[in-house]
Amino acid sequence: MNLFLLQAAQPGAQGAQPGMSSWGTLLFFVVIILIFWLFFIRPQTKRQKKLQQQRDALAVGDAVITAGGLQGKIRKVGEKTFEVEIARDVCVEIVKSSVYPLGTDPDAR
Repeated sequence: MNLFLLQAAQPGAQGAQPGMSSWGTLLFFVVIILIFWLFFIRPQTKRQKKLQQQRDALAVGDAVITAGGLQGKIRKVGEKTFEVEIARDVCVEIVKSSVYPLGTDPDAR
């Protein structure tokens, strides 16, 4: 048993150079990061940019839905908020980042 462990611990026993394994590991991590960027990060940033453009295009009178599920029409556009009428003479002020144009699903891919 000890003889087997000693043979396995010898530096040339595997037949590969010690420096090659570190390059292989580095290449593996680079490929994994690239895959994550292509399939997760890049599409998410595209969705966020599209949603931000839709929010910037919202104007008075547009129908919206909030992240909490309230539906209404925009009555006033502020710098960071919308005033949304959710019922007759009932207006609420909502932060722009939690408002979606009506008919769009925030989780759509």
